[in-house]
Amino acid sequence: MTLIWRHLLRPLCLVTSAPRILEMHPFLSLGTSRTSVTKLSLHTKPRMPPCDFMPERYQSLGYNRVLEIHKEHLSPVVTAYFQKPLLLHQGHMEWLFDAEGSRYLDFFSGIVTVSVGHCHPVCAGGTWHAVQVTLLYCLSRKVNAVAQKQLGRLWHTSTVFFHPPMHEYAEKLAALLPEPLKVIFLVNSGSEANELAMLMARAHSNNIDIISFRGAYHGCSPYTLGLTNVGTYKMELPGGTGCQPTMCPDVFRGPWGGSHCRDSPVQTIRKCSCAPDCCQAKDQYIEQFKDTLSTSVAKSIAGFFAEPIQGVNGVVQYPKGFLKEAFELVRARGGVCIADEVQTGFGRLGSHFWGFQTHDVLPDIVTMAKGIGNGFPMAAVITTPEIAKSLAKCLQHFNTFGGNPMACAIGSAVLEVIKEENLQENSQEVGTYMLLKFAKLRDEFEIVGDVRGKGLMIGIEMVQDKISCRPLPREEVNQIHEDCKHMGLLVGRGSIFSQTFRIAPSMCITKPEVDFAVEVFRSALTQHMERRAK
Repeated sequence: MTLIWRHLLRPLCLVTSAPRILEMHPFLSLGTSRTSVTKLSLHTKPRMPPCDFMPERYQSLGYNRVLEIHKEHLSPVVTAYFQKPLLLHQGHMEWLFDAEGSRYLDFFSGIVTVSVGHCHPVCAGGTWHAVQVTLLYCLSRKVNAVAQKQLGRLWHTSTVFFHPPMHEYAEKLAALLPEPLKVIFLVNSGSEANELAMLMARAHSNNIDIISFRGAYHGCSPYTLGLTNVGTYKMELPGGTGCQPTMCPDVFRGPWGGSHCRDSPVQTIRKCSCAPDCCQAKDQYIEQFKDTLSTSVAKSIAGFFAEPIQGVNGVVQYPKGFLKEAFELVRARGGVCIADEVQTGFGRLGSHFWGFQTHDVLPDIVTMAKGIGNGFPMAAVITTPEIAKSLAKCLQHFNTFGGNPMACAIGSAVLEVIKEENLQENSQEVGTYMLLKFAKLRDEFEIVGDVRGKGLMIGIEMVQDKISCRPLPREEVNQIHEDCKHMGLLVGRGSIFSQTFRIAPSMCITKPEVDFAVEVFRSALTQHMERRAK
């Protein structure tokens, strides 16, 4: 019911008069929405879908002053997208607004973090009867309301005191995981969650070695950098000892894989002789995994980390059945299996609530962050009672901010919104729709090498040509990225050479917004091909 209201009537929560509603609402007026960016000279800019939200007037630091402060006081390691970095001011559901009032469709959701929409709003009242029409919609817009209510009640205690939001949240989250994954450790970030999972694996197994895939990203803290196998994040300094990489079973870039290998509505254009229910590529990659176990680690290991779909590496999917067999091999060596759900969890993949379920496996430890709090700093590690007891024997685990009242109240609201607004189902329906739309662009343009993903986690890999599949040079990908931004679409980047566009919008996204995004991509690709031809 909520999704029906969502598609019929967008929120009118800030409206205070009938004329304003007539001006803003697409079904009540033919007036145009606020335009976003500079017109392009080569092509007509795709028409941006309407948005009935009006941002506040920006009254903070000037753009040049922001650049000065950033250069003088902020980390020199921090880099921003685009030649002229965006200065964002406000967000509303799937939309972002910059300091100049320009509007952008956010298809990266704060690096796969804003799960249910920016500042998921609460109805603020109004004087016109049309507000009553949207009552059902506004009542469900609860994340902001819950945060504001908890802010006025209790911000922080610590885990040495009990408070209801923590226990209410723990019960709701535990109910979403299968037995025996029922013991929850609340922390603050994905890196922190994965560090704790590393410690759990070693405490429980009494072993040291942990395996992770090449191309994996499990965090950027000193210990998780050992698990992370993306060259950009590797250092010359020591850190993350006892971690061993293994070949990533990438069915597009790896040596094996083809048109029946991955769990996606869109397969690679590589041909293979596999039957739909029997993947030969999986068997080849398993042999490589066995080789790592035989040559690079001790006879007994601590564990194996895997993202159900690799995020930073460009939304890489594995052959069907690979993780299931790999988990069996790890457990035979005394190790535990850890599913990193930081990017894939909470219904984003559509068919299942957790990414590991799409592989038909049951991990021993699950880590989660990002979408868990819709952008609020929050993370969790969930494991079995047995593993939790092993940790307790060697460590008095304590976390000052983990499980604080604010985080838990927001986390509960996020879970409720995902359920009430059928966002997992929306991810499946709209994500599949979008994948198939982007697959047509792959067939249309020589430089689109692969379209892959599941639900609302999608990768579009750019190549020089489909024969060699060499990555499209970074400067060319940068220009396409800039062109998308100029037309009002924000997407992410990934893969070893930053050649893959990462698409992961909030799960409230709609098909008309997908249509706009696809047309922006088509326009950007067309312009690029025209530049190439000159």
